[in-house]
Amino acid sequence: MGELTHFNQAGEAHMVDVGAKPNTRRIAVAHGRIHVQAETLALIRSGGHKKGDVLGIARIAGIMASKRTADLIPLCHPLALTHVELQFVIEESEPAVSCTATAETVGPTGVEMEALTAVQVALLTIYDMCKAVDRGMVIDAVGLLSKSGGRSGDWQRQSPL
Repeated sequence: MGELTHFNQAGEAHMVDVGAKPNTRRIAVAHGRIHVQAETLALIRSGGHKKGDVLGIARIAGIMASKRTADLIPLCHPLALTHVELQFVIEESEPAVSCTATAETVGPTGVEMEALTAVQVALLTIYDMCKAVDRGMVIDAVGLLSKSGGRSGDWQRQSPL
């Protein structure tokens, strides 16, 4: 296990210096799920929610959030994202909606935080849009599935979320 990089030798929080790192293509994929009531899932699936297309709005919210990650997480570097994509899967058996976000850039630091932020904000948007009919929703299983690029190379989750 490595060391925590966001602290200097005196134990003070600092932004990691990535100035000497080479620009490489970096991709991160994150995933999460929101558990809802069956009736709520039916509203989401049918597009019959009075606030509109829940998943369409959640997709835009996730993309927007990924671009604002450095504004939300104090020590994150602002990145020039080259691509962000969110996919939703309606899981009838749970009932739940799962979200997978892929974030990409070419730069000196990874996009894990951008992918994770996209998932979290997309799921929070679903909660916000559906809370009038289902306050018991639960967001869980949020985590990084994979990352590629950079000095540390590729990484893939070995256990399920």
